[in-house]
Amino acid sequence: MNRVYLFLILFTMYSLTLPAQTLKFSDFDREDTRDINFDIIGRLNNKILVYKNVRWKHKICVYDNEMNTLKTENLDFVPEKTFNVDFVAYPDFFYMIYQYQKRNTLHCMVVKMNDKLEQMSEPVEVDTTRIPVMASNKIYSLVHSEDRQQIMLFKIQTRYQKFDMVTLLFDKDFKLVNKRRHVTDFNERRENYDNFSLTNDGTFFYSHEMQSGNRDYTSMLELVSLPASQNEPVSQKIDLQEKYIDDVHLKIDNLNNRCIINTFYYKKNRGSIEGLFTCIWDKEKAGVFASSFTEFGDSLRDEAKRSGMLRFALDNFFIRQVIVKKDGGFILTAEDYTSDTRGSNTWNRYDYLYNPAYPSTGYYYYNPYMGSYRPYNSFNNQSTRYYCENILVLSISKDGKPDWNKVIQKSQFADDDENFLSFSTMIFSGEIHFLFNNDRKNQIVTDQSISPGGIIKRNPTLKSQQKGYEFMPALSKQIGAGQLIIPCAYRSNLCFAKVEF
Repeated sequence: MNRVYLFLILFTMYSLTLPAQTLKFSDFDREDTRDINFDIIGRLNNKILVYKNVRWKHKICVYDNEMNTLKTENLDFVPEKTFNVDFVAYPDFFYMIYQYQKRNTLHCMVVKMNDKLEQMSEPVEVDTTRIPVMASNKIYSLVHSEDRQQIMLFKIQTRYQKFDMVTLLFDKDFKLVNKRRHVTDFNERRENYDNFSLTNDGTFFYSHEMQSGNRDYTSMLELVSLPASQNEPVSQKIDLQEKYIDDVHLKIDNLNNRCIINTFYYKKNRGSIEGLFTCIWDKEKAGVFASSFTEFGDSLRDEAKRSGMLRFALDNFFIRQVIVKKDGGFILTAEDYTSDTRGSNTWNRYDYLYNPAYPSTGYYYYNPYMGSYRPYNSFNNQSTRYYCENILVLSISKDGKPDWNKVIQKSQFADDDENFLSFSTMIFSGEIHFLFNNDRKNQIVTDQSISPGGIIKRNPTLKSQQKGYEFMPALSKQIGAGQLIIPCAYRSNLCFAKVEF
């Protein structure tokens, strides 16, 4: 009996030391239902700002720390045919950059606003472009440096077998630093430009992939750089040692003045994934600091696979995120992702990666925090089931060598709706937290964290005390130390939850 009492006392003491999470939900607007686009702008002066777009209506909602609505401002100055909106936020103000089309001319505008949603400047036109009648109007993209001191607006047009790119570099005050144009030959069937990134010193980096055939994987890779002081970009060929690659990801390491390239590689064209290729590019030396091919062993494949043969275990994994360490190493996460459309052929990795609709491919830059909520698929008569399975976590040293690997087990699927699938990460107390729905019906968010040494820990789950809330962790955004904003659905209406750890 004494042992039972001792166990209860110890359990109570241990439970008191567990980290506790608090959830605070915003109100919902009955207009915020189907076909809404949103962007979590961030925290300004202890207020949380969220942009919402429903058809031709544009508005920004301001919440306090308790997620009570302080203000909702309709952006009447935004034209109806505005189709793209980006934000660059600072502690006490933000820039809103938007594009709209009038006849056959695209207008790119910027306006500066504060946390009270007061305009600190009138909307200013920063660029215009005339386009043909049937051409795509999604030619402008925006990137900014990690410290937000450099902002770049760039536009790309591909016509007549030419790649035509114009870059406009601005400082923090949105004053034009320089404007440059680069035109080169282009084969849209075999070439791809992607991973547009900006360093803290204003250097513009992006990747250039080339295929030997129309249905081949990438066999040639270049890293392209355009320093703020130069007018012409410089291309540096990356040695792939006669291997094939896909799903290239580039990450800027501002602390160590380097670029980190990661991609899965194949020993033969259209084969199975053999491992991870890493190339760390040193800006000061203008050359490769480290390069390595890490082959995945059978033990890792066995842990990562859900079913099937070991050889195919990683063929459906896609790189999701790269988190840079202070010493120049990094943590890479990848996820097992597939889909199955009724009446179509089986899942094909090549078609998924090289489909223009794939968000991280092509010339329309993808904002990971820009989301859309559609409770059901109303645009397609075919039913599609999406699968998001295990998460692969790799720790790579500053020399490009693997330190450790872990697999976080999860199993998710949904029909015609990806809003509630996949995962998000949050860095807190020296650990990386992985948040995902393991059971949407129970409305519970699983929280598993990994320490710098690769130890996985299960933390208390996130669960609302009220029924009806469904979380979208993949579209969440960290707004401070231990603070996260997660979009939610409540009876088909969109709202937001603030999570504090």
